[in-house]
Parts: sequence; structure tokens; C-alpha cells
Amino acid sequence: MKAFAGILSATYLLALAAGVDARAADPSTFEVAATEIDDLKSVYATVRSRDLIYARVRTPGTVVALKTDEGDSVGQGQVLALVADPKIALKIKAIDARIVAATSRMETAKVELERSQTLLSQGVSPQSRVDQAQTAYDVASNDLKAAQAERAVAETEIQEGEVLAPTAGRVLKVPVTEGSVVLPGESIATIAANGYLLRLELPERFARFMKVGDPIRLGARGLESPEAPLASGRITQVYPELDNGRVIADAEVPDLGSYFVGERVLAWISAGKRQGYVVPRPFVFRRFGIDFVRLARNGSGYADVVVQTGRTVQAPDGQQSVEVLAGVNAGDRLVLP
Repeated sequence: MKAFAGILSATYLLALAAGVDARAADPSTFEVAATEIDDLKSVYATVRSRDLIYARVRTPGTVVALKTDEGDSVGQGQVLALVADPKIALKIKAIDARIVAATSRMETAKVELERSQTLLSQGVSPQSRVDQAQTAYDVASNDLKAAQAERAVAETEIQEGEVLAPTAGRVLKVPVTEGSVVLPGESIATIAANGYLLRLELPERFARFMKVGDPIRLGARGLESPEAPLASGRITQVYPELDNGRVIADAEVPDLGSYFVGERVLAWISAGKRQGYVVPRPFVFRRFGIDFVRLARNGSGYADVVVQTGRTVQAPDGQQSVEVLAGVNAGDRLVLP
């Protein structure tokens, strides 16, 4: 029996060793090598609007209807408010009366002109009377045209009482209420147009590192989980003038539409290059709150090694990777757990 148990034990050990060797020889391995990575520094950026557009009043009057509020999304040409002036209605009534009077004068002058022309053809009336009737008819006709044009101007003033959104965007501020008296050129609403960007105001020492095209990454927003995917973007403009010892830059990051204008966001920017170890995320696993990697040994299976991990890194091939600060060396071969 003892001999049989020894045979079983030896067989089990041989099978285990064969399994370990097969696992160590698994093609799903990764060889650790030093690589050049961006030395990211954490900073705070502010969400800004690309352009601030003002919806302004074109005619004086009183705001009788306000159709927008802070936070609303508006389209180009949308009516934001209606400004009315009671004097315009009175002005139109006066112009209508002038049109009626001018129409009557023109009809009377036309009848007189036709009579004078008839008498001239019969040799009874002189040419001077025809000329006077023609002049009176022309004056009456021009008066009617002037009154009609003045009425069209008054109607246009009524149409211009509609305050339109000059562009599509989100309303940030509405400084008036219904019943407010406004003047031409006064702003009814401030609109954030053409999307949002990130405004970076960093110490002067970052000026020599920052350039257009550098990557930028956003941290978790508010109470979001730190494990949430990080948004990435690019620096689009670095301003050539320092402001109070700070370099100012703008960055484009997608999906900023849900942020508030003026909201501060944790971001990481590149402050140079350095050497480090980057390992694909699947090769790092956690046990009892500690990060491990499975290190292959030459001919003796593998060993789980404790490592200290850093930030998440986007590999050139798009794979999610993690920087390993301690626990591995160049040339180590890692095995998937």
C-alpha cells in the first residue's frame, strides 16, 4: 500500500509539474521592457464655452413674453422673447389715416387730370391746366407711396420685437424678466455656442513642456467611481502670453456637453517623458486588496509577485495598460492569471 501511495504521489507531482510547465509555455505571455511614457501631472481645468453670443434687442419697448430660461438649449433663429411698444400701434393707426387721405387726394387729382386732358383735346382748356393737374396727381401719388412705406417700416419694427437666437447653443444667463423695459442693443440672453472646451491655467514652469497636440485626460467627475473610464483629449491652443505667471492653454475633450460652464475638472497633462514599465491590464490581478502579477520562472513554474501599480496608460495599440512602479524588472516574463 505504501508503495502504491508513493507511486500515486509521484504521478500527481509529475502531472502538476507538467501542467505548470504547459501554463508557463502558454503563448499568452508578456515580456516586461522599459518604455518611454508621458510624465503626467495632475492639474485642474475649467470648462469654458468656445464663444459667448448675446441675443440683443433691436427695438425699444417692454418685454411682454419671455420664452427661455437659464440652461435651455436653443436653436438658431428661435424666438427667445417678444418686445412690444404700445406707441407702434398708435403710429400705425396714424399712418393708416394718412394713407386714406392720400388715396382720396390721388383719386381726386386723377379725375381732374382726365377732365383737363379731355378739355384740352376739345380745344377748350389750355395746356397749363393739364400740367397743373398732372403735378397735383404726381404729388398725391408720391404721398401715398411714402405713407405706405412708413407703414411697412412700422410693421418691420413689430417683427423686430421678436428677439431671436443668433446661433444654436445653451442659454447661460437671462438678465431680464417679463415687464422689463429694454433699449436697442440690450442683451436678453447670453448663449454658449459651438460647444465647450477646457481652459488650463498652469504655473509658468509648465510653459516649456506644453505644445499643441499633447494628450490630456480627465479624472472622475464629482462622486463618480475612480474606476470609471477616463475621457481623453488634445491641447488645441497654447497662448503665447503669460498671465500673472501662468501659461494658458485650451484643450478639446469630447462629451463635455453635460458639464457646467465654469466647472473645475481634474486633468492630467504631459510634463515631459520618462522611462517606465507598462503592463497590459489583464496581467495584473488583485487579491486581498493587493495587486499581483504572475511571474514565469525558468523551468520551475510561476510565482505570484506583489507589485505597486500607478496610473492607467493607453498603449499605442489602444489596449488598456497600467504602469508598474515596483515589483518587476526588464526581461521578466508575465503569464496571464
